[in-house]
Amino acid sequence: MRHAFIPIGGLHHATRDSAAGFCVFNDCGIAIEAARRLHGIRRVAYVDIDAHHGDGVFYAFEEDPDVLDADLHEDGRFLYPGTGSRGETGRGAAQGTKLNIPLPPGADDATFLKAWDEVERYLDAGKPELILLQCGADSLGGDPITHLKLTAEAHAHAARRLGVLAERYAGGRVLGMGGGGYNRANLARAWTRVVEELAA
Repeated sequence: MRHAFIPIGGLHHATRDSAAGFCVFNDCGIAIEAARRLHGIRRVAYVDIDAHHGDGVFYAFEEDPDVLDADLHEDGRFLYPGTGSRGETGRGAAQGTKLNIPLPPGADDATFLKAWDEVERYLDAGKPELILLQCGADSLGGDPITHLKLTAEAHAHAARRLGVLAERYAGGRVLGMGGGGYNRANLARAWTRVVEELAA
């Protein structure tokens, strides 16, 4: 199986030694470590479209140039955890290897799609061997604690395009992880569209 989806996964705030932001542990980071240590994959792309910045993943691999991190999220000036500015691009040997795209409150699918083009260029340049998609549905309009206005079609687009990139560079390997979302109807809409695209 080249594509998989874990709806209860996507816990992206916990650090290596503490819980944070509703996340007791960080299964996204664990998946990256497992892929590299157990399966010999060197270059992993982590793509996060949850409304909240995936700080637990970003800072865990901030100095690792072989973990590509593309994160589209609501601007941290308006939403927890307050991180993920454009200027956060990695440190040390990884300086310039991470991509944070903060979106303004109220951003819709048109804004997302424009930003997504930059994500694709970034991943094309990085040529990952495995792609992880954290597809939190709290970026959809109507979530009670966030301010973005995406629809499920943004999630479908991300899953579809990552499938194309995975075929090009990663032997087709894409792992989708649910992430956040506090409106159950939005969860159903977003994740159904992700699964439809990954299963196509």
